[in-house]
Amino acid sequence: MTMASRACGFDFGTSNSAIGHAAGSDPKLIPLQDGRVSIPTAVFFSFEDASVTFGREAVSRYLQRENGRLMRSLKSVLGSSLIQELTQVGSNRLRFDQIIALFLSYVRDAADGPSSVVMGRPVHFVDGDEQADKNAEDQLRHAAQLAGFDHIEFQFEPIAAALDYERHVRAEELAFVVDIGGGTSDFSIVRVSPERRGKPNRKSDILAYSGVHIGGTDFDRRLELNAVLPDLGLGAKLRHKDMETPSWWYQDLATWQRINFLYDPKVFTDIRQVRRDMLEPEKLDRLLEVLENRKGHALLTAVEDVKIQLSTTNKVTMDLQDLAGIDPIDVTRKQFERAVADQIGQIDATIKTTLDQSHLTRGRYRLRVSHRRLIAHPAAAHDVAQDLRQGPHHRGRCVRLRRHGSRA
Repeated sequence: MTMASRACGFDFGTSNSAIGHAAGSDPKLIPLQDGRVSIPTAVFFSFEDASVTFGREAVSRYLQRENGRLMRSLKSVLGSSLIQELTQVGSNRLRFDQIIALFLSYVRDAADGPSSVVMGRPVHFVDGDEQADKNAEDQLRHAAQLAGFDHIEFQFEPIAAALDYERHVRAEELAFVVDIGGGTSDFSIVRVSPERRGKPNRKSDILAYSGVHIGGTDFDRRLELNAVLPDLGLGAKLRHKDMETPSWWYQDLATWQRINFLYDPKVFTDIRQVRRDMLEPEKLDRLLEVLENRKGHALLTAVEDVKIQLSTTNKVTMDLQDLAGIDPIDVTRKQFERAVADQIGQIDATIKTTLDQSHLTRGRYRLRVSHRRLIAHPAAAHDVAQDLRQGPHHRGRCVRLRRHGSRA
């Protein structure tokens, strides 16, 4: 059987993506670039030679200051009004679903062009809006069809992680799956065992699942808004009473998929007009420096690196002189935790919802959950604090739920 005739599994992630197929009884991830099985979910449109590149090469060409447009976090536009908007890329205007299709097609071709695919999806593409969530899945299906897939199915990402974990268990367990991605945080409680492995219908083994549209890129946004962008004018006062700089400039600058909208001469003109009324005009000079030189993605990448470092240290010094003309900034873990506290609270609430759905907290199981550690009493579970902070770097953690009083 050729690869093209096999079904494949496709993890189209907010930050990174991968594709694999079943090699005998075991799944196998397929190398995509430089022998690596995952690549950044990124597309770069070169304005110099009109080429389109993907993954690590896309990010590399952008960071080398090649003239062009980098697009990341493409998954985040699914279910939003942006998906059907036309956006300028060089001499062409493309819809976002067409750009997503270009990326999916690149990964499909790297896997020798399979015709059938099972695509992972978050529990909720969009929180609290069933129609928008359905639209998001339909939009991803359409993009996959444009990419050349003929048969398309979807599987919830935390369920897929539980089924992968099941391949290694030796006895029946209840697995609590924690899937912290770049754009969403998903959870499931699934009964797994060697005997159940391979059964076509596992619906009765899925005890609970839930998710929230918060992930690593949301933490990037909060950290940049809190620690960096005030030096570029966020919240700065104008000479007119009770007026500040427009906040949407900074919200877009801290959001991967919206940065490119700021690279617009009309935006530059608006900023210069506001600058004339600034009490601290030098802050908008820094903002213009970032935008006119298309440094927005590089700035957010630097913030992402600090976020990751704060997983293992209490303070990081950011040197942003070259990027934004800012003196070195000390960013502390406590500052970061304050910036994302309400988002962590929403993740906590989603974990509680998952546990409540399963009814395992009543009688047979005693569980305690915090944003720093998932604890199944009396045995300690996997520490997911780093997952919560880093987002796209740790996916699909499984925690065994113990019966109260068990010594196992």
